[in-house]
Amino acid sequence: MTEVAEQSWRDLVVAYIREEARPVDKFGHQPRLYALASRLAGEESKGGLSCDDDVLFAAAWMHDLGVFLGHRPSDPAELAAWDHVPYTIAKSTEMLRSWGFPEGKLAAVAEAIRTHQPKDDAVSPEAIVLRDADILEQLGAVGALRALVKVGRDSRYSTFSDVVPVLERAVQTLPGQLRLKPAQELARERVKVLGELLAAIQAETGNWLC
Repeated sequence: MTEVAEQSWRDLVVAYIREEARPVDKFGHQPRLYALASRLAGEESKGGLSCDDDVLFAAAWMHDLGVFLGHRPSDPAELAAWDHVPYTIAKSTEMLRSWGFPEGKLAAVAEAIRTHQPKDDAVSPEAIVLRDADILEQLGAVGALRALVKVGRDSRYSTFSDVVPVLERAVQTLPGQLRLKPAQELARERVKVLGELLAAIQAETGNWLC
Protein backbone atom coordinates (compact mmCIF):
# COMPACT_ATOMS: atom_id res chain seq x y z
CA MET A 1 0.00 0.00 0.00
CA THR A 2 1.38 3.44 -0.91
CA GLU A 3 1.67 6.28 1.57
CA VAL A 4 -1.04 8.19 -0.32
CA ALA A 5 -3.40 5.21 -0.06
CA GLU A 6 -2.70 4.81 3.66
CA GLN A 7 -3.52 8.45 4.46
CA SER A 8 -6.65 10.38 3.66
CA TRP A 9 -6.30 13.30 1.27
CA ARG A 10 -7.22 15.63 4.13
CA ASP A 11 -4.30 14.39 6.22
CA LEU A 12 -2.00 14.89 3.25
CA VAL A 13 -3.26 18.44 2.69
CA VAL A 14 -2.63 19.39 6.32
CA ALA A 15 0.80 17.75 6.35
CA TYR A 16 1.78 19.54 3.15
CA ILE A 17 0.66 22.98 4.32
CA ARG A 18 2.32 22.44 7.70
CA GLU A 19 5.58 21.80 5.84
CA GLU A 20 5.23 24.55 3.23
CA ALA A 21 3.82 27.41 5.34
CA ARG A 22 6.68 29.89 5.62
CA PRO A 23 7.09 31.95 7.71
CA VAL A 24 5.79 29.30 10.10
CA ASP A 25 3.20 31.59 11.74
CA LYS A 26 1.25 31.50 8.46
CA PHE A 27 0.22 27.92 9.23
CA GLY A 28 -2.33 28.96 11.87
CA HIS A 29 -4.43 30.88 9.35
CA GLN A 30 -5.53 27.72 7.55
CA PRO A 31 -7.17 25.79 10.42
CA ARG A 32 -8.76 28.99 11.75
CA LEU A 33 -10.11 29.81 8.31
CA TYR A 34 -11.59 26.36 7.81
CA ALA A 35 -13.18 26.48 11.27
CA LEU A 36 -14.70 29.88 10.52
CA ALA A 37 -15.88 28.80 7.08
CA SER A 38 -17.44 25.64 8.51
CA ARG A 39 -19.23 27.70 11.15
CA LEU A 40 -20.63 30.07 8.52
CA ALA A 41 -21.61 27.17 6.26
CA GLY A 42 -23.46 25.53 9.15
CA GLU A 43 -25.39 28.72 9.90
CA GLU A 44 -26.19 29.34 6.25
CA SER A 45 -27.36 25.77 5.69
CA LYS A 46 -30.43 26.65 7.77
CA GLY A 47 -31.36 29.15 5.07
CA GLY A 48 -30.74 26.79 2.18
CA LEU A 49 -27.12 27.58 1.26
CA SER A 50 -25.43 24.21 0.86
CA CYS A 51 -21.65 23.87 0.84
CA ASP A 52 -19.60 20.84 -0.11
CA ASP A 53 -17.30 20.27 2.87
CA ASP A 54 -14.61 18.60 0.75
CA VAL A 55 -14.43 21.70 -1.44
CA LEU A 56 -14.48 24.03 1.55
CA PHE A 57 -11.72 22.12 3.34
CA ALA A 58 -9.44 21.92 0.31
CA ALA A 59 -9.93 25.56 -0.65
CA ALA A 60 -9.45 26.86 2.90
CA TRP A 61 -6.25 24.92 3.44
CA MET A 62 -4.71 25.51 -0.01
CA HIS A 63 -5.85 29.07 -0.83
CA ASP A 64 -2.68 30.89 0.30
CA LEU A 65 -0.06 28.50 -1.08
CA GLY A 66 1.25 31.12 -3.50
CA VAL A 67 2.14 33.59 -0.72
CA PHE A 68 4.46 31.19 1.11
CA LEU A 69 8.22 31.64 0.91
CA GLY A 70 9.50 29.17 -1.64
CA HIS A 71 6.35 29.53 -3.73
CA ARG A 72 6.32 33.27 -4.34
CA PRO A 73 9.08 35.21 -6.18
CA SER A 74 12.08 36.24 -4.11
CA ASP A 75 12.93 39.23 -6.32
CA PRO A 76 11.27 42.37 -4.84
CA ALA A 77 10.19 43.72 -8.24
CA GLU A 78 8.66 40.40 -9.26
CA LEU A 79 7.03 40.03 -5.86
CA ALA A 80 5.44 43.48 -6.16
CA ALA A 81 3.68 42.34 -9.33
CA TRP A 82 2.93 38.81 -8.11
CA ASP A 83 -0.63 37.50 -8.29
CA HIS A 84 -0.54 34.38 -6.15
CA VAL A 85 -3.99 33.13 -7.17
CA PRO A 86 -3.24 31.57 -10.60
CA TYR A 87 -0.18 29.84 -9.18
CA THR A 88 -2.16 28.62 -6.16
CA ILE A 89 -4.94 27.22 -8.32
CA ALA A 90 -2.54 25.39 -10.64
CA LYS A 91 -0.40 23.97 -7.84
CA SER A 92 -3.41 23.07 -5.68
CA THR A 93 -5.08 21.23 -8.55
CA GLU A 94 -1.89 19.28 -9.21
CA MET A 95 -1.35 18.35 -5.56
CA LEU A 96 -4.97 17.55 -4.74
CA ARG A 97 -5.18 15.27 -7.76
CA SER A 98 -2.04 13.43 -6.65
CA TRP A 99 -3.54 12.91 -3.18
CA GLY A 100 -6.74 11.35 -4.49
CA PHE A 101 -9.07 14.31 -4.08
CA PRO A 102 -12.34 13.74 -6.01
CA GLU A 103 -11.68 14.78 -9.59
CA GLY A 104 -15.18 16.14 -10.09
CA LYS A 105 -14.71 18.67 -7.28
CA LEU A 106 -11.41 20.20 -8.41
CA ALA A 107 -13.09 22.92 -10.47
CA ALA A 108 -15.15 23.99 -7.45
CA VAL A 109 -12.01 24.25 -5.32
CA ALA A 110 -10.34 26.35 -8.02
CA GLU A 111 -13.36 28.66 -8.17
CA ALA A 112 -13.41 29.16 -4.40
CA ILE A 113 -9.70 30.01 -4.39
CA ARG A 114 -10.09 32.30 -7.41
CA THR A 115 -12.66 34.50 -5.65
CA HIS A 116 -11.60 34.32 -1.99
CA GLN A 117 -10.32 37.91 -1.67
CA PRO A 118 -12.45 40.93 -0.63
CA LYS A 119 -12.13 42.49 -4.11
CA ASP A 120 -13.61 39.39 -5.78
CA ASP A 121 -17.21 38.63 -6.66
CA ALA A 122 -17.73 35.18 -5.17
CA VAL A 123 -20.63 33.22 -6.66
CA SER A 124 -20.48 29.59 -5.59
CA PRO A 125 -21.62 28.73 -2.03
CA GLU A 126 -18.14 27.60 -1.01
CA ALA A 127 -16.56 30.73 -2.48
CA ILE A 128 -18.98 33.04 -0.69
CA VAL A 129 -18.37 31.34 2.65
CA LEU A 130 -14.59 31.21 2.18
CA ARG A 131 -14.41 34.88 1.18
CA ASP A 132 -16.40 36.03 4.22
CA ALA A 133 -14.31 33.84 6.54
CA ASP A 134 -11.10 35.27 5.05
CA ILE A 135 -12.38 38.81 5.62
CA LEU A 136 -13.11 37.97 9.27
CA GLU A 137 -9.50 36.78 9.62
CA GLN A 138 -8.37 40.30 8.75
CA LEU A 139 -10.33 41.84 11.62
CA GLY A 140 -10.10 41.67 15.41
CA ALA A 141 -7.09 40.63 17.45
CA VAL A 142 -6.11 37.98 14.92
CA GLY A 143 -6.22 40.51 12.10
CA ALA A 144 -3.92 42.79 14.08
CA LEU A 145 -1.46 39.98 14.80
CA ARG A 146 -1.39 38.88 11.17
CA ALA A 147 -0.66 42.41 10.00
CA LEU A 148 1.81 43.49 12.69
CA VAL A 149 3.95 40.37 12.36
CA LYS A 150 4.85 41.51 8.83
CA VAL A 151 6.71 44.59 10.08
CA GLY A 152 10.38 44.29 9.27
CA ARG A 153 10.11 41.09 7.26
CA ASP A 154 7.81 42.22 4.45
CA SER A 155 9.33 44.80 2.09
CA ARG A 156 6.07 46.74 2.14
CA TYR A 157 6.15 47.28 5.90
CA SER A 158 9.44 48.54 7.27
CA THR A 159 7.88 50.15 10.35
CA PHE A 160 4.70 50.03 12.43
CA SER A 161 3.71 53.30 10.78
CA ASP A 162 3.52 51.42 7.49
CA VAL A 163 1.14 48.76 8.73
CA VAL A 164 -1.27 50.81 10.88
CA PRO A 165 -3.02 52.24 7.75
CA VAL A 166 -3.66 48.66 6.62
CA LEU A 167 -5.53 47.99 9.86
CA GLU A 168 -7.39 51.29 9.58
CA ARG A 169 -8.56 50.38 6.07
CA ALA A 170 -9.64 46.98 7.33
CA VAL A 171 -11.90 48.54 9.96
CA GLN A 172 -13.31 51.07 7.51
CA THR A 173 -13.87 48.91 4.42
CA LEU A 174 -14.01 45.20 5.15
CA PRO A 175 -17.17 44.89 7.29
CA GLY A 176 -19.28 46.37 4.49
CA GLN A 177 -17.99 43.75 2.07
CA LEU A 178 -19.27 40.78 4.06
CA ARG A 179 -22.10 38.96 2.30
CA LEU A 180 -23.48 36.62 4.95
CA LYS A 181 -25.48 37.70 8.01
CA PRO A 182 -23.66 35.33 10.40
CA ALA A 183 -20.36 36.79 9.21
CA GLN A 184 -21.65 40.32 9.72
CA GLU A 185 -22.64 39.42 13.27
CA LEU A 186 -19.24 37.88 14.01
CA ALA A 187 -17.55 40.95 12.57
CA ARG A 188 -19.08 43.38 15.08
CA GLU A 189 -16.91 42.31 18.03
CA ARG A 190 -13.84 42.00 15.82
CA VAL A 191 -14.31 45.50 14.45
CA LYS A 192 -14.75 46.84 17.99
CA VAL A 193 -11.55 45.13 19.19
CA LEU A 194 -9.49 46.33 16.25
CA GLY A 195 -10.92 49.84 16.50
CA GLU A 196 -10.05 50.02 20.20
CA LEU A 197 -6.51 48.87 19.47
CA LEU A 198 -6.05 51.54 16.81
CA ALA A 199 -7.45 54.20 19.13
CA ALA A 200 -5.03 53.11 21.87
CA ILE A 201 -2.10 53.21 19.44
CA GLN A 202 -3.01 56.76 18.44
CA ALA A 203 -3.51 57.87 22.05
CA GLU A 204 -0.19 56.41 23.19
CA THR A 205 1.97 57.48 20.26
CA GLY A 206 0.45 60.58 18.72
CA ASN A 207 2.50 61.31 15.64
CA TRP A 208 5.57 59.45 16.90
CA LEU A 209 4.78 55.89 15.89
CA CYS A 210 7.66 54.29 13.99
